[in-house]
Amino acid sequence: MSPSDERVYRVTFLSQGQVYEMYARRVTQGGFFGFIEVEELLFGERTKLVVDPGEERLRTEFEGVRRIFIPMHAVVRIDEVEKVGTARVAASERNAGSVSPFPVPVPGVGPEPSKR
Repeated sequence: MSPSDERVYRVTFLSQGQVYEMYARRVTQGGFFGFIEVEELLFGERTKLVVDPGEERLRTEFEGVRRIFIPMHAVVRIDEVEKVGTARVAASERNAGSVSPFPVPVPGVGPEPSKR
């Protein structure tokens, strides 16, 4: 195994008013403009006697997913860490209600203004 295969990243991002914290082996600037590509999602061992319901919910939500694409403006932070922690979802303090923020356009993307 090469050293790059042993890297573990903690990716924290916002989605639908919640803060997701997940672990993965690969994080790159994806082929889609404005998105971060996250591959090889990691979850804790299933052999533990105590099962975290939050992590099980994430495991079920992302079961069968090979990679996820996260909009850059939704990423809170990406950390390279020593080992896999517990994946979790928490309500965002900023968006504690049922209202989701309106998507913000990326400058320089979209139709050019008409010239008169």
